[in-house]
Amino acid sequence: MKELQPFKMSKRFENVKLISAAAAKTPHDLIPLSFGFPAKEAYDVSLMAKCSSKAIEEGGYKSFEYGGATGPSRIVKWLKKRSEIRGIYAPEENILVTTGSGQAMDILARGLTNEGDEVWVEAPTFFGALRNFTLAGLKCRGFEIDENGLKVDLVEEALVAAKNNGLPMPKFIYIMPNFHNPGGVTLSLERRMKLAKLALAYNFFIIEDDAYTELNFSERVLPAVYQFAPQRVIYMSTFSKTIAPAIRMGWLVAPPEIIMQLRSLKADGSTSVLMQEIVAAYLETIDFDDHVGNISKLYKSRLDAMIKAIDDYLGDEVTYTAPEGGFFLWLTFKEEVATSLFEELALEKGVSFILGEHCYAENEEKNHIRLCFSYCDEEMCKEAIKRIAEAYYEKYPVKKLV
Repeated sequence: MKELQPFKMSKRFENVKLISAAAAKTPHDLIPLSFGFPAKEAYDVSLMAKCSSKAIEEGGYKSFEYGGATGPSRIVKWLKKRSEIRGIYAPEENILVTTGSGQAMDILARGLTNEGDEVWVEAPTFFGALRNFTLAGLKCRGFEIDENGLKVDLVEEALVAAKNNGLPMPKFIYIMPNFHNPGGVTLSLERRMKLAKLALAYNFFIIEDDAYTELNFSERVLPAVYQFAPQRVIYMSTFSKTIAPAIRMGWLVAPPEIIMQLRSLKADGSTSVLMQEIVAAYLETIDFDDHVGNISKLYKSRLDAMIKAIDDYLGDEVTYTAPEGGFFLWLTFKEEVATSLFEELALEKGVSFILGEHCYAENEEKNHIRLCFSYCDEEMCKEAIKRIAEAYYEKYPVKKLV
């Protein structure tokens, strides 16, 4: 047989990074604080099996056709009603169900922009969003966050400078206002209102990624940014954090002209109608408020255990803002620390995390790590922090671990 010649792969995406924590060979007893998985206890496997059978039996053969039975329309009605909690009052035709939030970001990036356009993001931001925007050929510019979320004053300054000097304006600004990934912070009400006003004044869209909003540890529920500028805000969320990531189901709320544009880019036509049938049956069976309340209590307990371990083992070596919900804690070491220097050692000790540098579009900061507290129980969270501390002190021996 003739020997095959080497095949030349595409060079279009050479700048897309592989995150090492995703590919590393690790011990069997690894404690994964890297990727954002829900807790195993959050899944009601038996109930989901019953709802699957119910959906198929009630929908019959239509459940297996392209259009499905009534599940897709029931999902949209449920989403419309649920959105009102956050001040989103939109007709059903303004809601588009997507195959996960990843597809939502993909079609938004391609539908709102041309290759080479500039988009603005938080610094840090979700590395998955950066990946989607890079694949779409966009230029990302980052703006700092603090304990109150995106520093909107910096955005305003940049908009004024761009307008006055003929510099590129953003086609959209991507934000995570509630329980930010990775920062854990929440955008203040004042900043939400101001950012919405800027979008209207400077004619850009805000992509409001609200993936973690249901996982709230406090009594505080802030209105969506969408409420203040529905003409220039696209709201998106997902069932991956509240039901299960494997169902691959998210959604968008946007003006009708945007929905029409996005439908044309949705290569799979319609998100799995069979899964929409099943999820509709599931949502109609459970008390959703009780469900998200219970898993939020579980995650708060795990966060508290992680924070106590950080205080015990790392103390003044790090700073953080305790999140009021979500999955993630953003840990900041001193400026001279490069967390990549002890990442491999931590993996050898059996714990993974995400390097903070992956969460920056530009001007990468090297002294952060992102920790997921949702998946591991309290004892595993404590042990994971102990192992991270051991790895850190081996590279930066400022004191001995007690």
